[in-house]
Amino acid sequence: MSTNRPTPTSDFAIENLREVEASTSAPEGLDARLARDLLGSEHLGVSYFRYEPGVRTPFGHSHAQQEEAYVVVGGSGRVRLDEEIVELRQWDVIRVAPHVVRAFEGGPAGLELIAIGADRIEGEGGRTIADFWDA
Repeated sequence: MSTNRPTPTSDFAIENLREVEASTSAPEGLDARLARDLLGSEHLGVSYFRYEPGVRTPFGHSHAQQEEAYVVVGGSGRVRLDEEIVELRQWDVIRVAPHVVRAFEGGPAGLELIAIGADRIEGEGGRTIADFWDA
């Protein structure tokens, strides 16, 4: 098997999520790497998030139409889904309906997630709720 990466085409693309440039807008303690644009995908978004121990998303977010799924690939933590807080462990998969407000928190060893989303609806950037964990 070759280790050379093929040149991206309109039919496929390969990116290493850990090598995607980190988002500069992520809060301290959160490593966010968004690959949708690099993959050239019209209908699918894939991102990598790593929360340091005890670090929380500083806001909750939801969407009007986009359903999302998250896969815990390392560590553990918690997710707040509207008013419910759920413990997470490695290999849990969380499907979240568009209207549900969600936010994550890293556990004692941190939390690593892969996020998968559907089409970005034009003009629908989602809704954020500041201080969601404190609400």
